Amino acid sequence: MSHDLALAQHHALDLARTLMVPVILFKSGEALGVLRSDEIEPGDDLEILHEYDPFQIRPAR
Repeated sequence: MSHDLALAQHHALDLARTLMVPVILFKSGEALGVLRSDEIEPGDDLEILHEYDPFQIRPAR
């Protein structure tokens, strides 16, 4: 878990591209984390900030 939003966003994007699966960037309390989208359960006490889908991300130019 991280407390730096920019770092967490970078790692989430990198993880999505590496695994080629959608991942969720979430906040739990004061910490930020990243999980595969299919691992998030309804009722989890998480604030979802963004979903990174490697099939919807435009490649860097």
